[in-house]
Amino acid sequence: MQGNNPLMDSTAKYLCSTYARYPLAVKSAKGCSLFDFEGREYLDLLSGISVCNLGHSHPEVVSAIISQTEKLIHVSNLFYQEEQVALAEKLSSTCSLDKVFFCNSGAEANEGAIKLTRRYMQKILKQDRFEIITLSGSFHGRTLATLTATGQDKIKEGFAPLPSGFTTTAINDEMALEQAINQNTAAIMVEIIQGEGGIKILSPAFVEKIVQSCRRHDLLLIVDEIQTGMGRTGKFWAHQHYGLNPDIITSAKALANGLPMGAVLSTDKVAPAFDAGSHGTTFGGSPLACSAALKVLEVMERDNLVEKAGQLGKKALEAFEQLQRKHPRKIMEIRGKGLMLGIELTFPGNKIWKALLDRGFVLNLTQDTVLRLLPPLVISWKHIEDFRLALDELLHDPELCTN
Repeated sequence: MQGNNPLMDSTAKYLCSTYARYPLAVKSAKGCSLFDFEGREYLDLLSGISVCNLGHSHPEVVSAIISQTEKLIHVSNLFYQEEQVALAEKLSSTCSLDKVFFCNSGAEANEGAIKLTRRYMQKILKQDRFEIITLSGSFHGRTLATLTATGQDKIKEGFAPLPSGFTTTAINDEMALEQAINQNTAAIMVEIIQGEGGIKILSPAFVEKIVQSCRRHDLLLIVDEIQTGMGRTGKFWAHQHYGLNPDIITSAKALANGLPMGAVLSTDKVAPAFDAGSHGTTFGGSPLACSAALKVLEVMERDNLVEKAGQLGKKALEAFEQLQRKHPRKIMEIRGKGLMLGIELTFPGNKIWKALLDRGFVLNLTQDTVLRLLPPLVISWKHIEDFRLALDELLHDPELCTN
């Protein structure tokens, strides 16, 4: 849907203008396809920003949601709920963490991780340590605490004064990390692959430095898996590529394939810092969201989607690297793991991005020059190849490859 139209006009009239919306109005979606109000089909290479790992309206997830609505939608966390326990047990089995706190979003999950860290230091260790080190280019959320933790100044503009207790240091800079640690440091919080930051991957040497620093200074390690988790990178959790055992990980986005849900996972050592009344949520871990997430995990395991994401992502990475060799003056670098891929251009990519949208490919542009691909894990190789061929053709157009 291009240009001005009644829906766009109504959106401008009634909704806050917090989003730079794409010139596309989505009426429905199925599998890896989006459909606009004129019936045109688009290939979704964004999956709701790493949310719909099983594609849109997956029939088994839809069936699980419908069945749950007829049984129990909400009773509050004052009651025991079998759906929560089943999901917590299943999630814990995917990693080395033991306890789960359910919430509604990635920002809430990271907020919960921050609170759990401070409370652990103060209530369990009896130490007045509260600062959390994060990395430049990171993105951890939009609440006041999580945007302060985020290593991008542009999202902090206009929200001063910001909460204290956060220090940002350079990504993949071992010396800078060591210099950032002080007597107040409580934890290091990282994304293994920065999504909003432009698909930037932590180097193995830097990860090892983080681990050593956490051991030496008795710091907690928090891994933000909100975008990288749930099989996105070819491992169930991205930190598993490095053999890490974090104290806390956070999850959201793909957890319930479109229903709002987040989770904080922690070790038995750290979890007791959250006792009765110390933290809470009205809607977090609802039976509805938990039943959807349980079905997501069941389908992922049955269909080997984590392994398939790794295999397909490796093939896609190789294909895009060949494209880079073909266009060395237009593609600076190809980055990613699994189906979390970035194509960094040597020029501002808005024209290329818009041309791809006009051709029916939905993806996004981060840091002005990085084409970010986060397709559903059920995507086919033909879909990826169709995109590669379209991008190849567009890169031959000099009008699209300029400022």
